[in-house]
Amino acid sequence: MIGIFGGTFDPVHYGHIKPALSVKQALNLTQIRFIPNRNPPHRAEPWLGVDQRLSLLKVALKDYADVVIDERELNRDGPSYMVDTLRSLHDDFPDEELCLIIGMDAFYDINSWFEWRSIFDLCQLVVTTRPGFDQSSIEAHMESVDYQFLRQRMTTDINAFTAEESPREKAKILLQSVPQLDISSTQIRDNLQDEEKIIQWMPEQAYQKLRGFL
Repeated sequence: MIGIFGGTFDPVHYGHIKPALSVKQALNLTQIRFIPNRNPPHRAEPWLGVDQRLSLLKVALKDYADVVIDERELNRDGPSYMVDTLRSLHDDFPDEELCLIIGMDAFYDINSWFEWRSIFDLCQLVVTTRPGFDQSSIEAHMESVDYQFLRQRMTTDINAFTAEESPREKAKILLQSVPQLDISSTQIRDNLQDEEKIIQWMPEQAYQKLRGFL
C-alpha cells in the first residue's frame, strides 16, 4: 500500500512530517509520497513560490527512507484537485493500493472537495486524530446525508482497514490516532527571526534554506 500525503507545505514542518511517518509505520506502507500542490482550491495563494516550497521539501525529507516527493501537481495546470491526482497515480501504479492521509480539519471539509465521493473509488482514507478524539464530533461538522455516507465506511480498527479482502468489502476510512504537534506554517511565518523556536518546528537545514529565501 502506498501512502499519499498532499498539501501546500508553505513551508513544510514537523506537524506535516511526523504524523505522516507515524501512519507509514502503523500501516507498514511500502512508501509514502508527499505531493505538494500548485494551485490549492480551498485556500489563498501560497506565501512561498513553487520552486521554494519544493526545495524545502527536498531538504526536509532527504534522510527519511521510502519517502518520495511527487511533483505531478506542480507540473499540472489548473486547480490541484486530489481526485485528478489519484487517477493519475492509478495510471502509474495500477497494481498498488493507495492510501490518502489527511488531518481531521481537512476531513471535516471533505464534502466540499471536487468530486469528493469519487475519491473512495480510488483509495482508502486515513484521517489522523488526536489521542482521545471523540468520533461523534464529526457529525456536527457535516450535513447528515454526507455524514451517513462517511459513517458506514469508518473504522478505528487497523486490522479491518488492512485485511486481505476485496477492496469493496474493506473499511474505507481509518481514524488513526497519531502524535499531534501544535505547529502551523503560519506560526513559522510569524516567527521567522526566532531561530531557536523554529528549529523545534522544522528541520534545521530547511530553516536555514528558508532564511536564505528572504
